[in-house]
Formats: sequence, structure tokens, C-alpha cells
Amino acid sequence: MRVLIVSDTHGRHQNLDRALEAAGPIDLFVHLGDVEGGEYYINAVVPCEKHIVRGNNDFFSDLPREEEFYIGEKKVFITHGNNYYVSLGPEQIREEGVARGADIVMYGHTHRPYLDQQTDITVLNPGSLSYPRQEGRKGSYMIMELSEGGRPRFRTYYLD
Repeated sequence: MRVLIVSDTHGRHQNLDRALEAAGPIDLFVHLGDVEGGEYYINAVVPCEKHIVRGNNDFFSDLPREEEFYIGEKKVFITHGNNYYVSLGPEQIREEGVARGADIVMYGHTHRPYLDQQTDITVLNPGSLSYPRQEGRKGSYMIMELSEGGRPRFRTYYLD
């Protein structure tokens, strides 16, 4: 199974289109908020199952603030992250993931990629496709690959 994980597109679709093309076939799409109305576009262009949550800039959105679901046997908790003060660090969102029994926690908001795989939990942020804040300022996204019975593998990709 291949999962494309993105965040913070802020209604700008050009880099999302590039990430979709570069990723190739995917089985699941995850957007971690600040889609700013882009959920309609995503629903039109992404042909697989989708999970999209509301970010702090998704005013008047009907999207959920958080979701819990399974990818294979892995329990996943997704949220934008602003309600867990991720700008100050991932500690609070990690604790929330542990409390929920999640194997994987995904968040956005900081516009910086982050990946920490520990034995009990993986915490990640794909960064931002539209407004990256990390050194080099290239839009970023992640792909998760999960083989049957295997440990998920994550890789961060940067747009040129």
C-alpha cells in the first residue's frame, strides 16, 4: 500500500498536481489541513480513498478537525496540529497519539517536514507543498509504503 501525505496547500494546486504526478499510483491520500477550499479540487483529481482534516485557516469548513482510522493494522491519528501546540514541538501531539493508542500520528501546521520513528509510535509532518519554511524552501510531501505485516516506511520528497 502506498499513501501520499500532504499538508498546508492553502488552496494552491500547482504543487499538489506535481506531487500527485511524481508519486505515481497511490492507494490512499491524506491531507493534514489548511486546504482552504481545495477539498473540492482534491475530490475531483484524487481517484483513491481520501482523509482530509481542517486546519486553522480552513474557516467555515465542514471538514473534521481530527480523524482516527487504520492503514492495514496500524492505527493512525491525523490532525492539523495547531490545537496541540506543534509550533513549540511535537511532545504534546505525541502524548495525545499514545493516549489514543495510535501507531502513527500525522500533523501539519509548521510547514516543516518532521519524522520520528520510535518503537511504540511514529510521529510525522510532511511539511508544506505551497509555503515551505525549512532550509531550502522547497515544497515537501511524504510517501508511506506499507507491506503486508511489515513496518511502514516513510520517505520525504522535495519539489524542484
